[in-house]
Amino acid sequence: MKYLLWAKRLLAGCLALLLFYQFWLFGWVLWWNWIDPDTTRFMEIRLEELRLLQPQAQLKKQWIPYERISTNLKRAIIASEDARFVDHEGFDWDGIQHALEKNQKKGRIVAGGSTISQQLAKNLFLTPSRTPWRKLEEGVITLMLEATWSKRRILEVYLNVIEWGSGVFGAEAAARHYYGIAAAQLSAEQAARLAGMVPSPRFYDRNRNAPGLARKTAIILARMPSADLP
Repeated sequence: MKYLLWAKRLLAGCLALLLFYQFWLFGWVLWWNWIDPDTTRFMEIRLEELRLLQPQAQLKKQWIPYERISTNLKRAIIASEDARFVDHEGFDWDGIQHALEKNQKKGRIVAGGSTISQQLAKNLFLTPSRTPWRKLEEGVITLMLEATWSKRRILEVYLNVIEWGSGVFGAEAAARHYYGIAAAQLSAEQAARLAGMVPSPRFYDRNRNAPGLARKTAIILARMPSADLP
């Protein structure tokens, strides 16, 4: 009986800690709905990796408001990453099913099916690991974001924090890193190319003329006119 009592207390303590952690996350979600994030978990991880090689390394990033991001880039990202972005409530179940079928056919993970909201949840708070716990937490945070943020805010933050190269984060830094221009000036083709880099940004930073990127750029360009913006 004594051991059972201690087990119950331990379980209650773990549940209390888990609940406190969820409230802590929700507090940050509410805060970042009004205040622009200065850094994210992904940025912290990448900076630590860069400083192992170069102790004085800094990230390239510059926050810009939604209005100063090229409409071309907004359309390209939605066309590439999440065609149903404005319609779903955080999860694209058809996309997830399609990704599962594709992975089963290939015998390995080649597609994730994650929405922009899910990717933002991961970038803000989590790690690149693929553990069941991380995916579960990603889902919880996605629900928080969708419940409290507008689609416009989700896309604005996403475009400002995602990785676009080695130490390069956000649309403004990416536009200047690859093209020497502001994010507001990106052409349709430039935007499509940047969108094509998102799944493997550090690889494409090192291999900017990869044949696969040119094919992806052409596909995204063709899809962009039908992309709905928030």
